[in-house]
Amino acid sequence: MPEEQFAKVAYDIERSIKVELLNRDMTQKELAELIHANPQQLNRAIKGDMTPKSRELREQIEKVLGI
Repeated sequence: MPEEQFAKVAYDIERSIKVELLNRDMTQKELAELIHANPQQLNRAIKGDMTPKSRELREQIEKVLGI
């Protein structure tokens, strides 16, 4: 995947998560507590980090937020 496409997908994922957090009046820290994650790791996952842990966290985020 070309770098520009990857950046666009990462941005779209980050945006959808942040919009849903705003809709729920929830902070990233509260989300991290809800899914028992480190807030810094959660932030990296939201920003598009591709480590296995970040991918796992994004799956949990999607389930919790229903996106």
